[in-house]
Amino acid sequence: MSDINTVLLCLSTVLSSTNLDRLQLISYALLAMDGRVTMLGISRWTEKGGSYRTIQRFFKQTFSWCRLNWYLITGYLSDDDVILIAKDETTVTKSGQHTYGLGRYFSSIFNRAIPGLSFFTLSLISVKRRQSFPLVIEPVAKEEEEQPAKTASPKGKKKPGRPKGSRHKTQSTPELSARLLWTPALLRNLLKLIGTRLKPVYFVYDSAWGNNDCIAMLKPLELKLISKRRHDAALGFPDEGKYSGRGAPRKYGDKVNYADMPDRYRKYSEVTLGILTPIYQIKARHKRFAQSLNVVIIRKTNLKTGKTTQVIWFSSDLELAWDKLIDYYRLRFQIEFNFRDAKQFWGLEDFMNVGQTQIHHATNLSMFMVNLSYVLRQQTPFFSRSILDLKAWFKADKYVREILKLLPQSADLNFNDRILPDIAQLGRINTPVEVG
Repeated sequence: MSDINTVLLCLSTVLSSTNLDRLQLISYALLAMDGRVTMLGISRWTEKGGSYRTIQRFFKQTFSWCRLNWYLITGYLSDDDVILIAKDETTVTKSGQHTYGLGRYFSSIFNRAIPGLSFFTLSLISVKRRQSFPLVIEPVAKEEEEQPAKTASPKGKKKPGRPKGSRHKTQSTPELSARLLWTPALLRNLLKLIGTRLKPVYFVYDSAWGNNDCIAMLKPLELKLISKRRHDAALGFPDEGKYSGRGAPRKYGDKVNYADMPDRYRKYSEVTLGILTPIYQIKARHKRFAQSLNVVIIRKTNLKTGKTTQVIWFSSDLELAWDKLIDYYRLRFQIEFNFRDAKQFWGLEDFMNVGQTQIHHATNLSMFMVNLSYVLRQQTPFFSRSILDLKAWFKADKYVREILKLLPQSADLNFNDRILPDIAQLGRINTPVEVG
């Protein structure tokens, strides 16, 4: 079995020896414990030296979880791999009145706004491993809606044309919202931490940030956006006519007709279970974007009923192939598995902290355990298929340790290793992987 203390030894340059010992105790307890993952619950499963007060002290310290996660996963990201930076949000239910950041946030599970906390995660996605590695999770601050002051409308007919003194609005340098202003700082710190060894090129996010402001935000960071548009987005082909010689050259040509796409833009087509699925790739323009877009359209038609639907993805990288664009966007869903594991096993839904620092440590600890469980499963084939198998092993290890303490005399040093695999079988889900 992989020794958890050896795995966490790579963090000795980031954490003090005291905090590293505390993190090792807490990690072992999380891997072995049952029940709700709270500070009190963790303290009941820790070894000697992991009292409730010790865990409280750990949750009051100041250190960078982003650096901890990076040092833990850096060995699993190769130089020839394509690395994506992805961002996503999740909502956890919370009640009470004193929890920091408590508000009403939309939850896709309940399909309505619920009282709780909302967090966003920045994650590195390895295309080769098909795995998401969350690096940091931060609370989402609700923006205060500014109500414009009501001004009395002037009497009489308004003069045509632009008001005197107004400036021409350009989309190349838009005014970023408060929510977009602090995102570049986080991305800049992340890119600085990664250094020159890896060079992420694409930032992947859903349709909420699939706009011109996000492209402008990413341009100074040398990142390309991959996102999604509405199924009925008003796209147009670039103008291919000759310049008339007067005025500004035309940017927009014919409007894109999704029901009658030219065959020269078709990249792939198949018929499965009576569903015709052609895939088109075009370079299109949109009036709310300052540049051309690399657009991929997947259109599905039921050959029996004639009903159609379509999905539109786009990228600011005009040279990105259609199949890679689709693959990179679909990999963003790996963050949802991170949220699922963090809530189900590592306490993202269970913590009862109310202070800002304690909530920060509790949420980031849950994401750190997502990465740690992946590392442990990669190193030992016995529990490589499931987190449940991983927890079954450590729970069995915990029980064996406690039983050996009750024996009248010390047992053989190798006794633990001999009986542990048999005891761990009691809670396994999958058959152990045989090492060839």
